[in-house]
Amino acid sequence: MAEEQNDLDYAGDGRRLRWLAHNQARRRVIIDAAIRVLERTEPGDDVQVQLIAEEAGLARTVLYRHFHDRVDLDLAVQQAICKDIGDQLLGTLTYEGRPFEIIRDAVTGVVSWAVEHPTLFWFVELELPGPGPHPLSVAIEQIAEQIETIMNTVVDHFGVELSANDRASLDPWVFALIGAVFSGVKRWQSRLEVTPDGAAFAHMLAESIWVQIDAMAKLRGLVVPDVPLVELFHVMEQSEQ
Repeated sequence: MAEEQNDLDYAGDGRRLRWLAHNQARRRVIIDAAIRVLERTEPGDDVQVQLIAEEAGLARTVLYRHFHDRVDLDLAVQQAICKDIGDQLLGTLTYEGRPFEIIRDAVTGVVSWAVEHPTLFWFVELELPGPGPHPLSVAIEQIAEQIETIMNTVVDHFGVELSANDRASLDPWVFALIGAVFSGVKRWQSRLEVTPDGAAFAHMLAESIWVQIDAMAKLRGLVVPDVPLVELFHVMEQSEQ
């Protein structure tokens, strides 16, 4: 009898797992459809749920079986877009280039993505009602953590003593640097005449970030070596052996 009950429980778990997988797949279909619809519209245009349902090949009533309401759908779309942005930017954070080159490549990635996907860039910054962090803030935080780790590694290697206030301020400061890039790109792209071109604007933003990092380091007695980070980390590894 106990074995039969276990079989029933297992079968029930199997059905639940299949339903969860089906539900997740259907949600992904709807999210992808919403992104395609957004890509065909202009920033600021109102996108009706019916258009998304039709793009997904579903009835509107079926769509709302997978999302509580429009805010739930929009939030899921923002999260998907932010994951794409985050994956692209994290992919640019290699250690092959010099510090300024790494910064320039990352900023260029943001600018290029915004140019290629203007409506998605506008949509991802919309403030939605409800609790929890904004998806864009989460994506920026993930990137900031990578950069902060690099900074702490370099600072510790050169034996620079940072004050408790400096240590505590590093995270929000790096977050602010990255957030300023998104704010600047939003303003640049929203003007009637989008000038200068993307490459020139990205270079200027990168220079601004580098000047701040370099100046803050020098004020604390650290000169950031102008060499590829991979070479710097190699020297650091050898010195620790």
